[in-house]
Amino acid sequence: MNRAWRMFANHAATGLAIISTVLVVAPLVAIFIYLLYKGASSINLAFFTQIPKPVGETGGGMANAIVGSGILLALGSILGVPVGIGAGIYLAEFGRGGKLANFVRFTADVLNGVPSIVMGIAVYSLIVLPQKHFSALSGGVALGIMMIPTITRTTEEMLLMVPHAIREAALGLGVPNWRSVLSITLKTASPGVITGCMLAFARVAGETAPLLFTAFGNNFWSANINQPIAALPLQIYVYAISPYDEWHRLAWAGALVLISLIVVSVALVRYVTTRGVLKGAS
Repeated sequence: MNRAWRMFANHAATGLAIISTVLVVAPLVAIFIYLLYKGASSINLAFFTQIPKPVGETGGGMANAIVGSGILLALGSILGVPVGIGAGIYLAEFGRGGKLANFVRFTADVLNGVPSIVMGIAVYSLIVLPQKHFSALSGGVALGIMMIPTITRTTEEMLLMVPHAIREAALGLGVPNWRSVLSITLKTASPGVITGCMLAFARVAGETAPLLFTAFGNNFWSANINQPIAALPLQIYVYAISPYDEWHRLAWAGALVLISLIVVSVALVRYVTTRGVLKGAS
């Protein structure tokens, strides 16, 4: 009876783990399949090479929105990744147990729960109003601020997982503490840190609300970071709420391209992290 109970418990736990895995993967698969069904037929060369056509004309694309999203995400990453990693290093290596570290940790947790539209309004008040115009720069700042808390907390947790023996070995060899952190501890934890950066990147890549108050959108080509700029989420939002079937068709295509870009970018970084030069010492 005891052996039968152990076998039952083992199979039950295995079954629950499999069901949980399916429940995690199923929503993404379902969304992706539905987007393929609705948007795949609208994807062609013009979609990636042309700007939106005026109302009433068929065709056109979202080339300007794809480029604009790349610019906004690049600006956000330039701001969010260094600040987030730096804050995580401070929390894990230099400020452990201190009052300032506790305050920074609490602030990051609160910031992580702030609605994105509130972040957009805050950046609108801080940057857009003083400048008196919308801009790609303000949109990048909003996305960068949203990336910081996720990267900070992930970096801290990954660094705390590095064994203390590695730090002690470096210090015993006379390596300065800052050099040990950057060259040894951070490199050892680099797969987890990069994963956190990609999670933050994926989170902000589809944000629309903060861009409504900052980047604003643009139906023409624009790469000037001091002017309004198009973005895929913004273009999808505008097309989705319109009464035109042609725009609805392009909105589905844009949603498919957006989620495909996110999945491909995350998968590539994970592949490079686990198999390439960024693998680290773990």
